[in-house]
Amino acid sequence: MPICARGTRLTYRSLLAAATAALMTVTLSPADALGAPGPQGARETTPVHSYENAIRESVWVDTRLDGDGDGRTDRVAVDIVRPREAAQQGRTVPVIMDASPYYACCGRGNESQRKTYDAAGNPVQFPLYYDNYFVPRGYAFAAVDLAGTSRSDGCADVGGVSDIQSAKAVVDWLNGRADGWTSRTGTQRTTAAWSNGATGMIGKSYDGTVANGVAATGVEGLRTIVPIGAISTWYDYYFAKGAPLYGSGPDGLSHYVNSPAARQRCGAVQRRLASGAPRNGDLTPLWAERDHVPDASKVRASVLAVHGMQDLNVRPKHLGQWWDALAAQGVERRIWLSQTGHVDPFDFRRSHWVTTLHRWFDHYLMGLDNGVDREPMAEIERAPDQWTTDTAWPPSGTVRTELHPGKGALAGVGTLSATPAPPGATESFTDDRTQDETDWAAQIDRSTRAKTGFTTAPLTRPLRLSGSSTVRITATPTTSTAHLSAVLVDLGPDTIRDYAAAGEGITTLTQRTCWGPSTPGDSSCYRETRAQNRAVDHTIFSRGWADLGNHASDAQGRPLTPGRAHTITLDLHATDHVVPAGHRLALIIAGTDAGLIEPPASTPTLTLDLSRTSARLPIVGGLAALARATDGAVAPVLAPGPLLRGVEGPRARLPIPGTALNGTAVDSTALNSGTGSSDRRTAGR
Repeated sequence: MPICARGTRLTYRSLLAAATAALMTVTLSPADALGAPGPQGARETTPVHSYENAIRESVWVDTRLDGDGDGRTDRVAVDIVRPREAAQQGRTVPVIMDASPYYACCGRGNESQRKTYDAAGNPVQFPLYYDNYFVPRGYAFAAVDLAGTSRSDGCADVGGVSDIQSAKAVVDWLNGRADGWTSRTGTQRTTAAWSNGATGMIGKSYDGTVANGVAATGVEGLRTIVPIGAISTWYDYYFAKGAPLYGSGPDGLSHYVNSPAARQRCGAVQRRLASGAPRNGDLTPLWAERDHVPDASKVRASVLAVHGMQDLNVRPKHLGQWWDALAAQGVERRIWLSQTGHVDPFDFRRSHWVTTLHRWFDHYLMGLDNGVDREPMAEIERAPDQWTTDTAWPPSGTVRTELHPGKGALAGVGTLSATPAPPGATESFTDDRTQDETDWAAQIDRSTRAKTGFTTAPLTRPLRLSGSSTVRITATPTTSTAHLSAVLVDLGPDTIRDYAAAGEGITTLTQRTCWGPSTPGDSSCYRETRAQNRAVDHTIFSRGWADLGNHASDAQGRPLTPGRAHTITLDLHATDHVVPAGHRLALIIAGTDAGLIEPPASTPTLTLDLSRTSARLPIVGGLAALARATDGAVAPVLAPGPLLRGVEGPRARLPIPGTALNGTAVDSTALNSGTGSSDRRTAGR
């Protein structure tokens, strides 16, 4: 079945919204901020407003929730910087918003910037460059402290109603539909009369996740979102079909980002998070509340999505399922896919990113017809700092194509082709919780107890995979618990970004570049970066995991029957990868992927039924492209091959999306001091 690229469907609603936005912008935006016509008559906003003299203020917006149970509705703190000239002339402006739990606890960006305030409590430093760059161009910037964090009331609930309402209420306030106050506890009201209501949300990781969630409410006035390395459903952040990805749950993350005062008052929320997110991996109502994908039909905003294809924190599955849901609804969208891990585009393609973001906001918030909505849908990093574009993503002609593992001359070293294995063909492995995907790939051509590997012949033509894959596995375990991993590998020499290093594909330099004016308390100058590369013999480009106990239901696991065959489908992460001619494509099936999933309670040996095991891969050109690339040939491995070099093995990670990239240590005691249990699934559960 072909994977449809699904172009944007311009509904009456979206056309009306676009026309209204353009009309409001022409009427209300600062005309003197619009530069001279560019190519084909396009225009852009220019830095004509004073950043130094901009209005800086704090307001507290009523969320209409009482998350901390103190008897009064919670107010969230919003720090705002906006052009003074527009206010003096009575002109309204659009707003760029970053709603985050990290402004006090952890910092934002590659340099872990935090908000700062003067002695009177007025905002001085706004983290990141959005304020420095965009305020002089006629925008306001709003930095929102999510409930329970920094200077806000309430409790952080990790993607729940409180998180989403924290930011949605601010969008409502900007559009005159919510109450604002000049202090956290005072009675003096304040309005956003200076705002024209047009709002764009941006943010990396947790921040981008909140943007996804607010867009999924369909709130009026949110014109665009820019989620960077963002979560689409929180269950998939902590589990993969029942297999735990971390040893703690959302209660630990909530405790970590809550302010010290919130930690004292939010015990009830912590207990609800712990009890509602059991470590057995079952889907519960708590997770359903934190799943934004089913609400893609409500999204009115355009979406500029950015993700690292080697992001092992917020894995690209989040992007793939969100993108497909948006596509099915015809949402206006665009995508950037990099070779990095969990890295902001400001730190891997800075100049081009700022230009793109500028044009994006100019179009969707200022209403300028600059052509950004007609440019290629996808930009993809093929090699470090080498990018290509596609008019649609996945490309037209992409077809889910079934490949089958087969037996080879060596035990556990088999073939991968379009031909199904005969009935009775099997391979076995024993779970080794000390090994990871890089160990397996390095020994792909060797018989080892911990994995099974299946490879094509060397390709005669390049083969492109674009989108999300699945692997259907039928396995017979020897114990009542078992975890499975499936990994796609490009076997051949290459130079890639070293996504497993501390910088996840970048090296931070000492020299700085500046992106807008600065003040003594808020510099616009940030340390430059360059690609951190590594020469490899193989590249792992997609992976997925599951607890075999979830074979009968994604929602609930159960103990396995030793000696009985069970079938389950693993969802692999979205990617866009070209396997060059001369390289081989490989599928590895194994147990615990050390550092990425938690091990099961037992140490099973699993026997794969190869005739009932297959992979469905999104191949551009489908089966015909596969046939051309392999010429129908299968190259058996007749003798053990050499060890293959890859990146270092995945590091054990803590569930803190968006922390600094420079290897900064995280206090795991603080993270795991919530009330939840880290027990693994057991047979007697």
